[in-house]
Amino acid sequence: MALSKTLRNIPSPKERGVNVKESAEVKPVLISILAIFILAGATAASAQQQRPPRLTTVTEERYRLQPGDVLEVQFRYSPEFNQTVTVQPDGYVSLEIGGDIKVAGMTVEQTRLAILRKASARLQDPVATVILKEFQKPYFVVAGEVTAPGKIEMRERVTAIQAIMLAGGLKESARASQVVVFRKLNSDLAEVKLLNLKSIRRTSDLENDLTLQPGDMVFVPRDKITKIERFMRLASVAAFIAPKL
Repeated sequence: MALSKTLRNIPSPKERGVNVKESAEVKPVLISILAIFILAGATAASAQQQRPPRLTTVTEERYRLQPGDVLEVQFRYSPEFNQTVTVQPDGYVSLEIGGDIKVAGMTVEQTRLAILRKASARLQDPVATVILKEFQKPYFVVAGEVTAPGKIEMRERVTAIQAIMLAGGLKESARASQVVVFRKLNSDLAEVKLLNLKSIRRTSDLENDLTLQPGDMVFVPRDKITKIERFMRLASVAAFIAPKL
């Protein structure tokens, strides 16, 4: 049996204990998610006419700081400069000893080194420790023709098929042959990946599934997509999805 049929026969989210929004709240939630997708954030290329991407191995990268993260900065020999700071929406933190430093997108170690460079202007051979106290939990979004669309916390590696299962499975109206994954490249552009999940009929075909990254959006359309660009501006992603919700 085709995987698309299997996905449609998944128990409801309540039966499986999945924490998702009720159907009546879906549309406003998705509109809010789209706004987050744009604010958090390629020039149009030729339409994607290639084989579905093969399953890729995700490298174990260190966590990179985001707005809202909380850091504790400790100076071994100058504790009077110790402080707890929050990464601001523009990606900066404000330090008494170093002023404003942009840390969004850095690892904790890169941030520590950046703080030491700033502090060295006032302290001789400073030694600092940076501790990540609070952080933004990674997530992905599933939208379109699924039973329970919404924002889902990413607690482990998840593929596009697993994401759809977590969202309650495909509706009868879903076009499983044209599942779209939007992946932010920067604050302005998103990469577009087109998946044909309808062709996945056996375990060996799972190599054509796609491992998601935090912030990815999986969109299952109802209507046939005649043309889609390889790269899109984030504002265009919202315009592409919103009329189809």
